[in-house]
Amino acid sequence: MSYVQRVLQPGEVIRHTASAHWIIYWPGALCLVLALVALIWAIFLPDNLGRWVHWLAALLALVGIAFLIREWFGWWSTEIAVTNLRVIYKTGLIKRTTNEMNMDKVESVKVEQSVLGRILDYGKVSITGTGAGLEALDGVAQPIELRNSITGVSHGHDVQSSPPPR
Repeated sequence: MSYVQRVLQPGEVIRHTASAHWIIYWPGALCLVLALVALIWAIFLPDNLGRWVHWLAALLALVGIAFLIREWFGWWSTEIAVTNLRVIYKTGLIKRTTNEMNMDKVESVKVEQSVLGRILDYGKVSITGTGAGLEALDGVAQPIELRNSITGVSHGHDVQSSPPPR
């Protein structure tokens, strides 16, 4: 059972869940591609130099795999949910960090997207509340949908049951 499911209060309903975008895997994938290029390049080099390039390729592959595992674990252990009562953000498994903000305390939601973020639909979401803000959520998939679910619920509107625009 997920953390969000365990902490729901009576009458509290999940309206939206969010997660990290697949773009978080690009550093690891880039290292693996560079390792593959180095391996192919090593074929055309003399043995003594090719051996060093093989070691470089192995090092790049190990770094790439380490990046991919780290990002996957971060994705797997992070939960972002919007309920009818609050916004819940949890990260970590053994060392857990949680941050929750009641909907009536939400003042604004800021979405930042680069050009690539607009194209691939990811960005940074910052929620500001009375007194303090929620931790900035970077690399969130579909940040506009997350913002809409927060602002719609925080102003007394049920995002899922509103009629579609004409």
